[in-house]
Amino acid sequence: MEQRISLVTLGVTDLARSRRFYEELGWRPLDGPEGVVFFQLQGMMFALWSRDELAKDAGLSPTPAKAGGFSGLALAYNARERADVDAVMKEAQKAGGEMLKPAADTFWGGYSGYFADPDGHLWEVAWNPGWRIDDKGGVWAAS
Repeated sequence: MEQRISLVTLGVTDLARSRRFYEELGWRPLDGPEGVVFFQLQGMMFALWSRDELAKDAGLSPTPAKAGGFSGLALAYNARERADVDAVMKEAQKAGGEMLKPAADTFWGGYSGYFADPDGHLWEVAWNPGWRIDDKGGVWAAS
């Protein structure tokens, strides 16, 4: 696994409110699927998604982390090829990560799975056919 983060997704309780907040800071959202907001950062992506939907996608309870459930944050590693998702998931498990959700086809046309690092931090490993990854590992939305 290359040393990089491709996407930071924040699980939010009110998507419209959160979108407005970031737009008011001067961030410009990308066109994308309904129910999620993407922002292009310098070589990586940032997303806002329903906290409940993000927890569901990872196969977790949306119970607040302080109560022993989902923290509301998922880090993501985007693979260059679909087959790389399974390889990275195996690599994470071998390194001591806990498999939370095996990789599978997604509703948005990609392929992804989830693991937790030894401290329980949630990572999604995904292949998105609509994004390109440059030579330095930067993730870019296709335009």
